[in-house]
Amino acid sequence: MLPHQHRAGLGRREVLQAGFSGLLGLGLPTVLGRRAHAAPATSSRSPKSLVIVFLTGAASHHDTFDMKLDAPAEIRGEFQPIATSIPGYSICEHLPQLAARAHKYSIIRTLSHEDNNHLMSTHHVLTGEKQPGGFFDKVASRDDWPCYSSALAYLRKRDDGLPSGVNLPTFLREGPLTWPGQHAGFLGPNYDPWQITGDPNKPDFRVDALTLASGMDVVHMGRRQALLEEVNRKQSQFEEVAQSRRLQKDQQLAFNMLTSSRLSQAFELHREPDGVRDRYGRTTDGQSLLTARRLIESGVPIVQVNIGRVQNWDNHGDIFNTLKKRLLPPLDQGVSALLDDFDSRGLLENTMVMMLGEFGRTPKINKELGRDHWGPCFFGLFAGAGVQPGQVIGRSDVTGAYPATRAFSPNDVAATVYHVLGIPPEVIVSDRLGRPVLLNKGNVIESLFNGTSV
Repeated sequence: MLPHQHRAGLGRREVLQAGFSGLLGLGLPTVLGRRAHAAPATSSRSPKSLVIVFLTGAASHHDTFDMKLDAPAEIRGEFQPIATSIPGYSICEHLPQLAARAHKYSIIRTLSHEDNNHLMSTHHVLTGEKQPGGFFDKVASRDDWPCYSSALAYLRKRDDGLPSGVNLPTFLREGPLTWPGQHAGFLGPNYDPWQITGDPNKPDFRVDALTLASGMDVVHMGRRQALLEEVNRKQSQFEEVAQSRRLQKDQQLAFNMLTSSRLSQAFELHREPDGVRDRYGRTTDGQSLLTARRLIESGVPIVQVNIGRVQNWDNHGDIFNTLKKRLLPPLDQGVSALLDDFDSRGLLENTMVMMLGEFGRTPKINKELGRDHWGPCFFGLFAGAGVQPGQVIGRSDVTGAYPATRAFSPNDVAATVYHVLGIPPEVIVSDRLGRPVLLNKGNVIESLFNGTSV
């Protein structure tokens, strides 16, 4: 799988290409690009952070959080329910740790949309809008809607060396197909989240985008910075030229990115006690979720953890063996540890954890003993940032095919995300042609925050 081509930071290749001469004004505009000037987004709500646990390929709601105990066997499936810490609510037997922590999160069982294609559905769930001009397997393009961290980067700029969003540990791409919903779309590559591709569970894990070129260290970079400042002072006669002022700002931003100890240390998992790492699980999933916690603590506002590679949860065959032996145990351990960690560190108050896939799975088990794509009904787990825990919101019908109570669209999920981030619903952004566009048309899922059953 090829790494993502657009990064908001300076990668090793770009650093070597620029030879650090870019920091003297010889290449930085090309590396960083122009940064648009959007008015800061404000609201009466204090901005909070977000961790997206994305179940790429779409987990089965029937076999996890919306079990149909009274349905026929071809719908009910093989797994048995176990009681949770919420009276009267049961989930899959292979999620025992999350069952014990159900009082720390809320479940929505009536997420719904009209599409069954992976790419289009991923775009809808991770941006809150249908893919413009969408068709079956339409790949990512700069006509797409921006993902949440890209919208935040556009509306609330920062120059402290920290990105507004980090996605890890995989980039959703397979052959010629690049999944939409991972980029800034029409806002442009300057606002793409950082894409980290690598396994945090490996001893040699490192992030090249935060690694100085061979022979350079922070001390040497400091000397270069001093030289840069002297050159900039000599350019005082150009201070009234907008291009010159912008260039100096981009130079400083690049320096901040390369020397930010807060960001680089977030990826240094060896700093964590062995006991903490063991609680998350010595797996790619577990250590990626631990990295997400460290990134949130470092000040990155949005982190997306893709649980598995492309279509990891796309279980068209042998679904029960796959779930119980490979997929559910590390998810159960890792997400439970994340919730515990956030709770004990006081992070859950200001960070929303959101776990979902792009759709659900068909009620009826197919002849390959799997379940197929199903957009009309699926689940989402939500915790923190004002979410009232211990709720089971919404009810699907007897087969788990359609919502029996109020349905919530990905647009509503997006409105909820922006509400948490402190971005007001009336915010307008500009598309590639400079036309004003309403960022989101959904409604905040108020029952998550006020505890009202729907």
